[in-house]
Amino acid sequence: MLIDCHNHIGADLLFYLHGDFPYAQQLVQMQQESIPLGVTHWIVFPFVSYAAMDVSKFRSGGIAFGNGLETIPYAFENRRLLEECFRLFPNEGRRTLPFMMVDPMRETDAQAKELVKLRTEFRFHGIKIQSTIIQSDIKCLAHEGQVFLDLAREWDIPFLIHSSVAESDRWAQAHDILDIAAANLDIRFCAAHSCRYDKQCLDRVNELPNTWFDCSAHCIHCACAVGDLPNIAPRSRRFDTNYHDPGRVIADLAAAYPNKFMWGSDSPFYSYAAKIDGEIVRLISTYQREVEALKRSPPEVVHRIANVNTRNFLKLQDESILGSHIERGVQ
Repeated sequence: MLIDCHNHIGADLLFYLHGDFPYAQQLVQMQQESIPLGVTHWIVFPFVSYAAMDVSKFRSGGIAFGNGLETIPYAFENRRLLEECFRLFPNEGRRTLPFMMVDPMRETDAQAKELVKLRTEFRFHGIKIQSTIIQSDIKCLAHEGQVFLDLAREWDIPFLIHSSVAESDRWAQAHDILDIAAANLDIRFCAAHSCRYDKQCLDRVNELPNTWFDCSAHCIHCACAVGDLPNIAPRSRRFDTNYHDPGRVIADLAAAYPNKFMWGSDSPFYSYAAKIDGEIVRLISTYQREVEALKRSPPEVVHRIANVNTRNFLKLQDESILGSHIERGVQ
């Protein structure tokens, strides 16, 4: 079993209308690309922008709310994901581990009610937050979004949260995510994207009993580290390894943080292309390159970071659920 812990299914109108890439991925398409590479199971969640946002602003890249196609953040997107996994394509969906996306700042009680409804119809295994793109401060998870902490505690499911260290990103700072984790030791958390290789944050993940990190979009983040781009921790705080060699980075992270490191591709966001300040930015990888970097490590390391650690994060000791066609949620 090889679990990819970080994948988007669906479409993102903001990325599509603004002219950015990628902007969509289908469940079947993802599996057809990754099964030949040896991947057997996938944590999946929707894309990031949602239909309750003001889509009329998306062509200019604007972020606004109200005047949306829907009224409750992610209500449409979460149900659409679960319908695709368990009703449109049940054979393919039985090897997925869906997470529900939430906005920790807006209409949180209404979102929670929708999650409770979905839980009676479908199985899902966690909650995903990408607060940067929707400009929703992750610190709100401890305030307006407290209801999501309550549900995660009640259902014993974890959070997987996009993390950042860029000074310009005030919405998803890795240290803020870890502060929330430290204040809620009975809830499990994963900080995505290797905390942008910030060793201070990675060491804190290692110390906290309830936190993990994933390496999603690993190859392009290594390229960003080589280029000293501002989305990666500065050299004074950066985990020490050879970022010219993504396979070496995975091996070194797995050695330094053996029980806290989970492998994930971030499909289809292992590549990113957009026009920023008038310049085309292209950070391009492939699913194959992500898997090849993983498999540079010995089989026992691959098994640990792409199976054992992920199942511990999920509290999924019984693997039988991964072969089940049952849609209905927890009784």
